[in-house]
Amino acid sequence: MSYSIEFNNVSKRFLLHKDRRDSVQERVAGLLRPRPQPEEFWALRDVSFQVARGESIALVGHNGAGKSTALKLMTRILEPTSGSVRLNGRVAALLELGSGFHPDLSGRENVFLNGSLMGFGRRDMERRLDEIVDFSGIGQFIDMEVKHYSSGMYTRLAFAVATSVDPDVLITDEVLAVGDEAFQRKCLERIFSFRQQGKTIVFVSHGLDTVRTLCDHAVWLEHGQARLVGGASEVVDAYLAEVNRQEAVVLRQRGREAASSGDSSMRRGSREIEIVQVELVGASGGDQVVFQTHEPLTVRIHYIAHQRIEQPVFGIGINHESGFLIGGPNTAFAGVDIAFAQGAGVVEYAIARLPLLNGRYAASVAAYDTTMTHPYDHHDRLYPFTVHSSRGDERFGVTALSGSWRT
Repeated sequence: MSYSIEFNNVSKRFLLHKDRRDSVQERVAGLLRPRPQPEEFWALRDVSFQVARGESIALVGHNGAGKSTALKLMTRILEPTSGSVRLNGRVAALLELGSGFHPDLSGRENVFLNGSLMGFGRRDMERRLDEIVDFSGIGQFIDMEVKHYSSGMYTRLAFAVATSVDPDVLITDEVLAVGDEAFQRKCLERIFSFRQQGKTIVFVSHGLDTVRTLCDHAVWLEHGQARLVGGASEVVDAYLAEVNRQEAVVLRQRGREAASSGDSSMRRGSREIEIVQVELVGASGGDQVVFQTHEPLTVRIHYIAHQRIEQPVFGIGINHESGFLIGGPNTAFAGVDIAFAQGAGVVEYAIARLPLLNGRYAASVAAYDTTMTHPYDHHDRLYPFTVHSSRGDERFGVTALSGSWRT
């Protein structure tokens, strides 16, 4: 099989000098004492993968996992400490915002400069210029010095130039993170057209839905090592599972701290009924803080009534992280008559199919008197949880409408 990219046991080491001697005094004093040995940092360790011609691959992982270092090794900005990196064909890379642009040159002059760096003469770039200006939307600003460009203008022009030269391999590092919605869609359309033309694409993005759609394969990097190499969906699912596990630990701790903090802005009430524990129960029957769209969710409220309370009302609320209230059902509105509460008890609110889409949310729970004006115990947004959605048919907003189309 013919490969466009080959990583064979690639490692990259950096030396970190922590003893800085910037001033003259520090340098003179430093002559009298030995400089400490620099600390080794391995950005990549024994990473191996191959990308066949015409395939697309994504690098996923947390910030600092080694993704950008891998891309710089591909483009020969860096050389590996050990192992080998091979690329076949013309490469167009978008690694950093406006990299390769000279700030004192105009956009037009930078088009020719970047073209020459990629092996194209002035006539070649003149033939491409109109298409570059049109795609980037720079228009009348093409003759302005790029140091006066906004970050969005930088990105649009850089992407237009890099993709105008008919590369065999396109390498992008979060190129869609900057720019408006319309430009992001244009970028994706062009990347998809490259894929249809049989180009090789290396894609780094935290947009995992885009990774699933665009890429054939993926490499999950963690602390510089390839934790998993395989099909894009397989790798993304494994990566998300680990992210969810780590996030669950953080959210549980945050919820415990908030519930026990005694913050009057988040918990109030006279405590004749005291809510002593709240569980967010998933499909497995266990307490969890990360859910999937359309998964069941039960809010289980454990309480102690320190005296006999006639006709109490229990309720919950779910807020989006931005603050707005999505829903606030309670037992009174639902016609559930609780004659009295005394001693320990449990109240549950069950959602058979959670309609929320990707996002962070917070649950509130409360116990009120029968008039719903006096709080016995109100926990305001003390129980954070996250929802992930693998659904491709609904991506925007906070709720899954689950409607159907007809033509």
